[in-house]
Amino acid sequence: MFKSRIIQIFVATFIVLSFVACSKNTPEAAAEQFLTGLYHMEYDKARAVSTDDTKGLIDLVEQFSVSTADSARKEAKNIKIEITEVKVDGDNAVVKYKMSSEPGEQKLDMVKQNGKWLASFSKQDNIPEMEADEDVMEDEPEEASESAE
Repeated sequence: MFKSRIIQIFVATFIVLSFVACSKNTPEAAAEQFLTGLYHMEYDKARAVSTDDTKGLIDLVEQFSVSTADSARKEAKNIKIEITEVKVDGDNAVVKYKMSSEPGEQKLDMVKQNGKWLASFSKQDNIPEMEADEDVMEDEPEEASESAE
């Protein structure tokens, strides 16, 4: 009787743990872990759900963040992430989200590799403002040389 009760408890625990483990393998859960890890400067959490290319970018971000002031690190921990939409298309997904620190909605590409959802973040994902600035910088020398003539 005692043995069968232990076996029942073991089986029930195994089923519950299996369910919990499987329920975390969604694009939404992986995106939330990635974004929270990235913006809270907990880079190991972000790396755990990242493609290999994305891990390289996280390494770069982490190197730059070494000189971040403690007050900024503390403030980063207060950033809230809200997943607003998830669109899955086979082994790819797009997760839209909002951050408490910035207006508007942003997107994160996700890819399923070996049965696990991973963030696929590239330099181009957040570069539009930089490209516009580069265009302005490229135009400035021409304007300066024209006014010198």
